[in-house]
Amino acid sequence: MTNWIQGKVVERIDWNERLFSLKVDAPVDPFVAGQFGKLGLEQGGERVQRAYSYVNAPHQPLLEFLAVTVDEGELSPKLHLLNAGDELMISSRPNGFLTLDEVPAGRELWMFATGTAVGPFLSILQSEDCWDRYESFILVYAVRHSDDLAYLELIQSIVAKHPQQFRFVPIVSREDHEGSLRGRIPELLKQGAIQEKAELPIKPARSQTMICGNPDMIRDTTAVLEEMGLRKNLRRTPGQITVEKYW
Repeated sequence: MTNWIQGKVVERIDWNERLFSLKVDAPVDPFVAGQFGKLGLEQGGERVQRAYSYVNAPHQPLLEFLAVTVDEGELSPKLHLLNAGDELMISSRPNGFLTLDEVPAGRELWMFATGTAVGPFLSILQSEDCWDRYESFILVYAVRHSDDLAYLELIQSIVAKHPQQFRFVPIVSREDHEGSLRGRIPELLKQGAIQEKAELPIKPARSQTMICGNPDMIRDTTAVLEEMGLRKNLRRTPGQITVEKYW
């Protein structure tokens, strides 16, 4: 059973007219970078709730969540109306296994994200203890339009802080955007375009991958990686493909 506590919005950030972030003050239990919490609001006498990843690192004082409002959604349009000072409910206990503790050793760690699913990877990359785990980290962040690319300033600050260890591959599927690849992650992997942009290969003997995002991307990207010789990472049979599904 979910234990709910009250949180207060301290700040909101609007990336575009639909994509936004909320910074929330709430005394949740300690979490591990890559995990998620549940946000909730009362509606018609019932609590509407959805899972959202922590964007912030565990050591940072404010909780941060990246969300996109969906017209037919029950919760996201109401979250989109919140401003500093407004209150919402949040689960006190974190959940999820998209954490580095679940990923075997390797030389490179590839992070594949679509849309708001970049959140858990940003949490991991802001955690100082992550940088001793792998020689290289590659964030592959795919969106539909260029103004859907959130947290670019943060990502560039990570590039500046870890120039030899961190590589960023942005992808925009529906328009040309300078510095970004155009297309879908699975097809670009098949073509080798992502590997070329990152200047690194993907090989079972050296590569670990984490995937988070929409189900079609997860399914198709997993299939392409399996064609490359990688296999799903399970506790009983460790592999190179670690996946988080929220829906």
